[in-house]
Amino acid sequence: MDYIPKTLQVLLVEDNEGDVRLIKEAFSESKIDKHFSVAKDGEDALNYLYARGKYAERIKPDIILLDINLPKKNGFEVLENIKNDPELKKIPVIMLSSSSSEDHILKSYDLNANCYVTKPVDFDEYTLAVKTIEDFWFQMAKLPG
Repeated sequence: MDYIPKTLQVLLVEDNEGDVRLIKEAFSESKIDKHFSVAKDGEDALNYLYARGKYAERIKPDIILLDINLPKKNGFEVLENIKNDPELKKIPVIMLSSSSSEDHILKSYDLNANCYVTKPVDFDEYTLAVKTIEDFWFQMAKLPG
């Protein structure tokens, strides 16, 4: 029986349209089949994760890319909800933020983030950061089924 790879489900929680485009563009050169769902604020992300409202038919994400500075509920609140929920806590969460504040990094790990990446400003560095995330999380790491 041949192994047929499934499409990797990625939830990107990001309110900045420019960052959404950059992240998708940086991932576009990948050979890995992936589908991005985008939540524009913390409440939208939680609605997606709990399959509420317009997300009732959503597919549970394999991995979450989560910004900190979000409207309605910030990334820390979303992360705390995820990691305190037995159904969601195994989903790897990568904090992807423009902040390099030691407080933000420590708080993310205190709330059980799996990784913290500071968004680079330069496009080439951004692409390299995304490629590194992809190489590790999408190819080397084993994600829960």
